[in-house]
Parts: sequence; C-alpha cells; structure tokens
Amino acid sequence: MRIPLRSPRRRATAAALGAVLFGAFIGASPSARADADDPAVSVPPAGSHGFPFLAAAEDLGSYGYTENEYFISGTAHSYAKAGLWGSDGRWSVRESGSAAYKTRLLVRRPTDPAKFNGTVVVEWLNVSGQLDLSPDYWFERDELLREGYAWVGVSAQAVGVNGGLGEIHGLKGWDPERYGTLVHPGDAYSYDIFSQAGRALRAPDGPDPLGGLKVKTLLADGESQSAGFMTTYADAVQPVAKVYDGLMIHSNSAVGAPISGELADTLTMPNPSRIRTDLPVPTFVVLTETDVPLASAARQPDTGSVVHWELAGTSHGDQWAYDLGDPTLKKSAGSAAPQADCTAGTAPFNDGPGHYSMNAALRHLASWARGGARPPSGAPLNTALRDPRTGLATGGVRLPDITVPTRTLTGLRHLGLGDGVFCGLYGARDPWNGDTDGWDEHDAGDPSNPSFPPVAEPVLSRLYPTHAGYVAKVQAAAQQSVDGGYLLPEDAAAIVKAAQDSSIGG
Repeated sequence: MRIPLRSPRRRATAAALGAVLFGAFIGASPSARADADDPAVSVPPAGSHGFPFLAAAEDLGSYGYTENEYFISGTAHSYAKAGLWGSDGRWSVRESGSAAYKTRLLVRRPTDPAKFNGTVVVEWLNVSGQLDLSPDYWFERDELLREGYAWVGVSAQAVGVNGGLGEIHGLKGWDPERYGTLVHPGDAYSYDIFSQAGRALRAPDGPDPLGGLKVKTLLADGESQSAGFMTTYADAVQPVAKVYDGLMIHSNSAVGAPISGELADTLTMPNPSRIRTDLPVPTFVVLTETDVPLASAARQPDTGSVVHWELAGTSHGDQWAYDLGDPTLKKSAGSAAPQADCTAGTAPFNDGPGHYSMNAALRHLASWARGGARPPSGAPLNTALRDPRTGLATGGVRLPDITVPTRTLTGLRHLGLGDGVFCGLYGARDPWNGDTDGWDEHDAGDPSNPSFPPVAEPVLSRLYPTHAGYVAKVQAAAQQSVDGGYLLPEDAAAIVKAAQDSSIGG
C-alpha cells in the first residue's frame, strides 16, 4: 500500500529531557507478596499554584484530552533478593518490609470515552534531574494523543516527592499546600508503589483516575534512569505482582537498578542485567545511539516475549524532546528548573527520528500485549563503525533521515566549557551546508567541536541533483520503513510532506 499524503503534523514543542535524563513469577520465593495492598484514591487540594507539577504546557483540550491529578495512598512493601541473581534476569525476591506512603498520579485521558482505545500507558516518571519529568510522554506524544491512549505519570521515586539537592524541592517543596501530605518512605518501596498505581487504575478505591474509562490493556513505561528501574521491575517484580500487560524499556544501560536501598545490593547487581525470557507478557527494549555503548553488554537474542530495537542516528535526549518538554518544565519549576546551557562551542542538538521510532514501538507493544503479532526485530547498531562519507553509524533501525540523509546525526556531543552534565545526552547534528569543496569546520575534527568524525561531507546539490529526485528517494525510504514495521503510515506521510516542502535538490 502507498503512503497517504496528509498535511504535516503540527510541530510539537519538545522537552527538557536533557536536564532530566540519566543520572536500569515464575520461580519467585513463596514469601514474595503477589497481592499487595490496594491503595486508596483521593483528589488533591488546589494548592498555591492551582495546577499540578508537570502540568502540560500545550493545549490538551485542542486534542480532545483532559488532565487531572490524583493521590494514591496505603501501605507499600519492599523487596529483597531471594537466592542468587544472574545475568539471565530470572530473579526471585522476598518481601522485606512495609511502610505507609502517599504519592500522586498525573492523568491525561480522552475527554470523549468513545475516543479511548482501551490502552493506558503508565510512565515511571524520571527523576535524574532531582524532580519529576516525563520523557516518554514527550517522545510518544503524537501517537498517544492521535490514537486515544490514556497516559498516567507515577511519582514512584522518593526524590520526586521529597526533593533533592539545592533549590530543587520536589513536589512537597514546590507546593506545600497541595503536596504537603505526601509521604514517600524511599526507593526500596518504589516498585510496589508502581504496582499499586496500576491496580488503582484497574479497580480504584475512591475517585476513578480514568473517569470511568474501561481499561483493556495496561502498559508500563520508563525511559533512562526509569528504564533501569523498569529492567528490575520486569525481572523481579512483574512476575509476582502481575499488574501490567506489557513493558516498554527505553534507553536502559547494561545493569538494572537495585531492588533495595542497600549499598551492597547496588554493588552486586548482575552485570549485565538481561531481560528474563519466561515472562508471559511482552517486553520491548528500545535503545538510542547514545545508549548502545553502555548497554551492548546486555544484548540478547529476541524471543517470543522480548524484542529489541537499536535506533541509528538518534540520541538519548534530542531536539524534539527538548522543544516539547522545556515549556512544561518552565511552567512548573520556573527558575528552580535544572538549566543546562549546552551551546558552548558545540553543534546543535540531534534532531533525528527517535520520536517516530517510539511511536511505532508503542503501537507495536499495545497490539502485542493484546495478543497481536510480535514486532519485527531490529538489526544491531554499530556506533564505532561509521559511514566514511556521511559520518552516520552503521546498522540498527534506519528511518528515512538515515537512509536519505541530509546531515550527520550522532548520539553523543562534545561537552564544551560550561556545558551542563546532561548536555552530552542530547546528541548532535551537523547540517550539510553545501560547501563547494564538500568540507566545513567539523570535517577536520576541530578540537573545539569533536562531536563528529572527520569526513568530507556530501554537497547536497550533488547528492540530490533535483528536488523531485530527492522527494522520490524519501518516499521510497519511508514506504520501505512502513513495510518493515519500523515507521507508522501517519509519520511516513509527515516525513514525505516535509521533504516536499523543503528546498533540497537542484
């Protein structure tokens, strides 16, 4: 089938992912708690700001969505290792302790129940920046809103609730009137809190966070640091909690997060930590070019329940995510938001196809969790072997930005003097400016700008002599990606329209 040509998607503003990202039963012990306490659901007070922390800066109403916040509270349980843990991820646990907790759920759902597709994506909010952020909502936003998913962000970790370093005060410090009653006993309890959040969505004890929408499929999702916790959740907790129907692990590293808060546990996590292959629910692992060097030790063959994609030309955070999340972060945190000046002597952020791949991965996982076909496997990415002409990494999932390239896209960036700690995770791009000699300041490996390998980059007018020829190449590449299952038709149409509207060629 041919790609339908539609008007371009409105360009989403993308997000402050960089200030946030990064900083990882079948044989379960009989003493592990499979039926943990169900939490009580309540509605928070308005507070001094009158809106939740991390409230969307975009107009959700224009998409037919509403945003609300709820509290969940009860008794959470911690886990400890039971027996030896190996790299195969078949990890047994036992219940270790219990403590009172109260945290929050941030809910975005269709206003019209008829628009709801039955799937709820539950994101483990990322706290690498010492406050709650939602990187996978930003990466997956277009697919979530156009297809009628509900999305729920869970403040699962202690620092997001209680606060971190310096002026970053967490929910309780940001709005004591709204969040002052929250209680988080520590990250050892975060796994059960995340399970209880899922149970509250299926069968709420109190106000319904989903406003009466009937859940058919419940997906767990986590990116970066949260993906490390999701790795451990998949291997140790999902087998006993049995809450989620599928798991998305986006940008994890080779080692899972510790199951408890004990230092010895942190130091003795299996390295590498692979995904167990005996789970009855599917797990989708997606890695960007930034992640592959850190995570490649945990590579494993795809199975009937585990699939991996490694995305060429993408980065851990990128321009798309920054543009969408930065307004959201500033709306909530203002001057207290982590401010990363990533402009000192370095190239622009990667603006590659990471969000398109996440849209496709999400749709695949939702279908797979409902009993549909397993997603296609992705080829391994080789970040060390790069095309000598374009500077692009070889292998991996390759969308039209990579197969019909107009710029060099890399997963890491050089940290210039004064750059923030997270700046390297945004990757970099080097537009090919059409120099007559095919060289620019990056090509010689300038020490002030070593984000790119030294290449004699193509001259666009020579690479694509005509505009029509360039558009035809993009359309063919997009169709190939759609046929392979790596790109959604809606996104392929947007890519082709952008090529048609460009001045590339001739």
